Order: sequence, then C-alpha cells, then structure tokens
Amino acid sequence: MIKTIPLLPQRKNAETMKLQIIDTGYFYADGGAMFGAIPKSAWSRRYPSDETNGCVLAMRSLVIKTDDGNKHLKQLSYYRFFNLVDLGTELRNRGIQPEEITDVVLTHLHFDHCGYTTQKDESTGHLFLSFPNANHWVSRKQWENFLHPNALEKDSYFIENMQAVADANSLRLLDADTSICPTIELRLYDGHTPGQIVPYIHTEDRTFVFAGDVIPLVASVSPEWISAYDTYPVTSYNEKLRMLAEAAEKRQALIYCHDAYIRCTTVKRVNTYYKKDKEIPLKKTFLFP
Repeated sequence: MIKTIPLLPQRKNAETMKLQIIDTGYFYADGGAMFGAIPKSAWSRRYPSDETNGCVLAMRSLVIKTDDGNKHLKQLSYYRFFNLVDLGTELRNRGIQPEEITDVVLTHLHFDHCGYTTQKDESTGHLFLSFPNANHWVSRKQWENFLHPNALEKDSYFIENMQAVADANSLRLLDADTSICPTIELRLYDGHTPGQIVPYIHTEDRTFVFAGDVIPLVASVSPEWISAYDTYPVTSYNEKLRMLAEAAEKRQALIYCHDAYIRCTTVKRVNTYYKKDKEIPLKKTFLFP
C-alpha cells in the first residue's frame, strides 16, 4: 500500500542539524541541451564546455542529520561519467550506515537523480534497496509520470531504479507541499518534469533550498535560461520566478545539484532581473580533474 502524507504543522524552533554535501560523480551533458534556446556565444561565457560542447555536470546529494546507482552506465555511456563515488561507501566513511537512513527524498525520477535507490546483486542479479529502512519520498504526479512517461522523458526513466522501492512498501507519495520534520519542508514544482520535489531546509542561520532541476546551475538563475530537458518550458519559467522571488526576499541559499564549479549561492533581484549574489561556502567533498 502506498501512503499519502498530509501537511504537518510548522514549528518555530529549528532542530540541531548538520548538512553534508556529497558529490557522487560527474558526467558530460550537451551545452545546447542544457541551455536550450540560449546561443553558445552567451552561455559559454557563464559555463565552460569542451570541444564537443560537453559541459561537466555534478551529481550532488545532500545528507541531513537531525536530532529526531551505477546499474545503467553502459546504456548511458554517451554521458561520459567519471570520478564516480559509491554513496554507501562514502556514507560509511562519514560514520553513517545505510541502514540508519530514515528518509530518502527523490526530487524526481530521472536516472541521474534516483539511480542509487537500488543496487544489483552481481551473483543473483536481484535488485535490493540501498537504504532498506528509509521512506522514499516522491510526488504522486512524478510517480504517475514515471509509470506512464511522455515521449520526451521516457528514455530518462528506468523501472529498475524504483520497482524494489514500491515492492518493499517504502514509497511515500506526496499530493501537496508537506514537512517530514519540523525543519525540512518539501515543496512541489512543475516544469522540468511534473511534480518535482524541492527540499527547503530551515536552519537557525538561513534556509537552504536544494533547487534540483528547477535551477540546476548558477547560470540557470536567469529565468529565461530554460533547459531543453524541461518538458514544459513556460511552466519552468514561472516556477523559477516563484522560487527566485522568495529566495531573494528572504536571503535563502540555493544549492545547485548539477553545477560542477559553484555549489551554493544567495540570489538578488536587480529591477526585473535575478542574478547570483554571494557564494555560500559548503565543504567540498570531491574534485574532478
């Protein structure tokens, strides 16, 4: 049975928490796809590429401690993955056992955002959960899109990444914004894909927004810079404005899940335009050459 979790009441006092960034590897994406209608003469000034227009993207995860996959590399070889890190091993190196993970928030179910939810037993070929005791949070709109994908997204979904989660009754579907604890709020954004989850982490100092593919790069802060990977570009534009307006007003920090060079910044509004403001230092875990 799949559970739907209602909105929980907010509390004023933040729990003690520790945020840790883990970069699990890097890959190349075509710059023309990443920046859509923006010409290379413009986007190349903000984000570097190689001679084939390949832009290095990070695969960034956020581990939150509070008081209370590599299965498809051959099929996806054109992305030229490199410096891959096993997330379970890295968690153990930080003193966290995978069995201790209580909640896994999947912003959406494209392969680069949920590939490590399951692993394959090499001797039997069976899939097993990487985090066997965790709730796996997905929006209902995204889950339905995953099961019945549109033509533009079908090649980004792999049933192997989520079937074991559903079979284990570990899937938790969201129908609306919610909180999974007093300091972690999950909000839904459309555009890139239906029902993308964006975690808002409220600390004593500021709110951190794990922006996912709503704003994957610092260069993507400009609202008109819409990726060709966004299936509903006009919706993406409006959703970016919604995120940026609050972030600028409340001095929230955006964490960019794919930017290989800058991890986190605040943003500011200049007339009707938004741009990055101050870079917020987050400990760098892995470097690519």
